[in-house]
Amino acid sequence: MDAALIWEWVIKSVIILLIMLTGFAYLTFYERKALARIQVRIGPNRAGPGGWLQPVADGIKLIFKEELIPGSAEKVTFILAPIITVVPALVITAVLPWGDTVQIFGRQVSLSLANINVGVLYIMAIASIAVYGIVLAGWSSNNKYATMGGLRASAQMISYELALGTAFALPVLLSGSMSLKDITVAQGGGWWYIFLQPVGFFIFIIAGLAEVNRSPFDLPEAEQELTAGYHTEYSGMKFALFYMGEYIKMIAVSAFAATFFLGGYQGPGVTQYPWLGPLYLFLKIFVLLFWMIWMRATLPRFRYDRLMAFGWKVLFPVSFANLLLTAVVVIIWPQASGLALFVPLMVVNVLVLLLATVLMAAGLGGKKNVA
Repeated sequence: MDAALIWEWVIKSVIILLIMLTGFAYLTFYERKALARIQVRIGPNRAGPGGWLQPVADGIKLIFKEELIPGSAEKVTFILAPIITVVPALVITAVLPWGDTVQIFGRQVSLSLANINVGVLYIMAIASIAVYGIVLAGWSSNNKYATMGGLRASAQMISYELALGTAFALPVLLSGSMSLKDITVAQGGGWWYIFLQPVGFFIFIIAGLAEVNRSPFDLPEAEQELTAGYHTEYSGMKFALFYMGEYIKMIAVSAFAATFFLGGYQGPGVTQYPWLGPLYLFLKIFVLLFWMIWMRATLPRFRYDRLMAFGWKVLFPVSFANLLLTAVVVIIWPQASGLALFVPLMVVNVLVLLLATVLMAAGLGGKKNVA
């Protein structure tokens, strides 16, 4: 094996880890500033010019904060749970294409770490691991509130992962490949998949919100009911690792949504100037992250029975019907693309929206028992 190729992998891995860790720190700052603007407040403005050193101050505080382990806790599992939560969030972006091939020091370098032909399966497999960290954190704490938070997380993950999986399948059907690079290239003509499958895009980002336990789907850490949920007994850096996993997964979900439905790194001038690719992808991620923050500032938390009802009675049937009808269109018109594919898929989207309206009225209306 080429030694230069190994060094290339190592360097790209380190760069991706640094980007994700720095992104996590400043995403907290971005969220606090955006929430302050929405709620007509100032936000962090003391640490450094304009508050830009606030993430550094928070990190230093958490490093030196005393860590406590309950005497009755399952200590080994208690310590491993935050690690199990954060590691999948870091490695899941290994298959993400940040750009096209560029030339560096006379060597052609691909702006992705691993362009595997089953990238979508890799994402789904890694994404399903993170819930184990949350469940184990709740169980190992030997605290009923933490255990309830862990159980809620597992139930929520199962409910919304089904809809997320069907949303993953839509770009695979439209592009004919499970490679993220191929899916991105297939959208290079300007027909991003959000234009062909707007319903699929909204299913993806709604299920993605539920996957990362973001408001209004943050039931596993409901302060009013469960104190702090699965991380009630955690403090110091162990507590910070749970938040690191959540915010890094926010970045990952936004990156995959941009790749699957918004053309990824595609944009004007990318063919002539490949270094524009990472910039376009960053801008799309930035906008999607703002949408997640906006949802937190706007919507109240779901009641738990409503959360489960929405996942099972509305989102999953709608996503499955959307996938089925899209597969029929692709089979009937296998060579169609662009406008020729836009018209039948818009019919599919309208039918699916009508189904969603009926299910919302039937599945979420009326008296519900509290789960």
